[in-house]
Amino acid sequence: MKQQASEALTFFSPKASTSKGAIFFDTGISAGFPSPADDFRETRISLDEELIGNKEATFFARVSGQSMIGAGLNDNDLLVIDRSIEPTNNKIAVCFLDGEFTVKRLRVEKNEVWLQPENPDYPIIKITEENNFVIWGVVTNVIKRV
Repeated sequence: MKQQASEALTFFSPKASTSKGAIFFDTGISAGFPSPADDFRETRISLDEELIGNKEATFFARVSGQSMIGAGLNDNDLLVIDRSIEPTNNKIAVCFLDGEFTVKRLRVEKNEVWLQPENPDYPIIKITEENNFVIWGVVTNVIKRV
């Protein structure tokens, strides 16, 4: 039995940061064999500058549900959503569909739009004229807890 495609997203606006950023080691971190770090450079990095392209059009939302696990979006992950980016085929977008927000991959061909989940337990949604549908914004990053 297929599960319903609805998910609840909780939205947040970015807050102005007075921080100078976190310390950033610009040497790369080996995921293979460790290498001696004789000399490394320490700089500061701002996650706002790294993750947000257009502050006025950027929002955060927390994922609720499992429909996008194949794209690496898991329950409780934090999405960075930019409303100024043009939604195009194959982008992951937050959409308002029939009174609910959902996050799905856009499939656009000719004049037809589908919302593609990244979990086979969820159905593909074909958008029709009967749907109340708005592409709300494009997902640019995902922040995970480990």
